[in-house]
Amino acid sequence: MKVEVSRRDDRAGFVVIPRRWVVERTFAWLVNCRRLVRDYERTAAAHESYVRWAMVTLMTRRLAAADHEAAAGRARPV
Repeated sequence: MKVEVSRRDDRAGFVVIPRRWVVERTFAWLVNCRRLVRDYERTAAAHESYVRWAMVTLMTRRLAAADHEAAAGRARPV
């Protein structure tokens, strides 16, 4: 098998890939969960469940904060 690496010459220097920042931001949010900083789980299913739990916690907090601000009269775009 022959592997060939090709370069794209239409890009000069560093160029941000569209929407990549969304993924990087989400990973940064997940690292805030202490359990997800290291690989403690023995199975991939256990790790997946902790990732889901972290995202549920994150979104619940964001929705609660938005609801609290809306009740106080300070509506914030979500």
